[in-house]
Formats: sequence, structure tokens, C-alpha cells
Amino acid sequence: MKKLVGVFVCLAVVGFGWSAAQAAGAQVQKASGAAMGCYSPREAEAEQGIRIHSELMVIGLNCSFMKDSKGNNLYAEHRKFTAKYADLFAAYEKILMSYMARNGDKNPESSLNTLRTSFANKISTDAAHMRPDIFCRQYAPRIEQVVKMDKMQLRKWAATPFPGHPVSKPYCASAQGKQG
Repeated sequence: MKKLVGVFVCLAVVGFGWSAAQAAGAQVQKASGAAMGCYSPREAEAEQGIRIHSELMVIGLNCSFMKDSKGNNLYAEHRKFTAKYADLFAAYEKILMSYMARNGDKNPESSLNTLRTSFANKISTDAAHMRPDIFCRQYAPRIEQVVKMDKMQLRKWAATPFPGHPVSKPYCASAQGKQG
């Protein structure tokens, strides 16, 4: 029965934006007995929150020459946003490192840094394929939007699954009905 649930979880996640190869890889690892966990809604929110924060940092750096509608430097606004929600980002990091350690990771802090880097590299690659003015016109408004959010709005955004940006682990079977 457990194998069948694992197959269901992976197939359901494919419907939320995972490629068949990612889902198959996750199932192969699970079936082989490797420490391949699944995410609770809280863990998925934490990963998405870290992804959002990492992407906004890259946007702020790439668009630091721009000002928001009030004349504020976008990178400076990102830094204020980071300071304002430092406790939330620290909690997200703690949740993810706890998950990693619980699933056999010998160096969760290094793995978290690798995850952050992969998120930053993805949006940096997007930036590299666009002219800076076009990239900033498309992505810079996110910083202005996020600085207006309160903590609950930010958490709701992080907790919302996006097919184009799936989390790196499947949702636990018990979380399937709660995420989307």
C-alpha cells in the first residue's frame, strides 16, 4: 500500500508542474529505500519562501539602477524587506534544515545554501537571456509589491503552489488535499 501511495503522490505532483522525469526520479529514490521524504504544507511553504526571497535578491541586484514609484532604490527596498522579515526567513531556514537533517542530510546548512543558490541561478539565467531594461520592467514590480505585504500576506504567497515553480520534493500524501 505504501508503494501505491508513493506512486499516487508522484503522479499528483506531476499535475502540479513536475516533469515526469522528476517524479519518476523521486519515485525511484523512494522505492530504492533512499531517505527521500515528502514535504508537509509547512515545509513546502518554507521552500517557496526561501525561493521568493532568493529571487527578489537577484531582482534587486540586477535592477539596482532602477527606482520604485516613490523614488526608492530597488535593492535598498529589498534589503529593508529582508530586515523586516528576517525572523520569518530564519524560521523558513530552520524548517528546511530540520527537514534535511531528518531525512539523512549530513550538512543541512550547506544543502540549504545550495538550494538558495539554485533558485538564484535560475532567475539569473532568465536575466542573462533578456536585456536588463526588459528584465527589470518585467520583474522589478515584484519588489514594490512585496514591500507592501504584511507577514500573513507574504506567508500566504509562499504557501501557494505555482505550477511553474514547484517545490523540490513531493507533497506528503496527507498534504495532497491541502495544497491545491
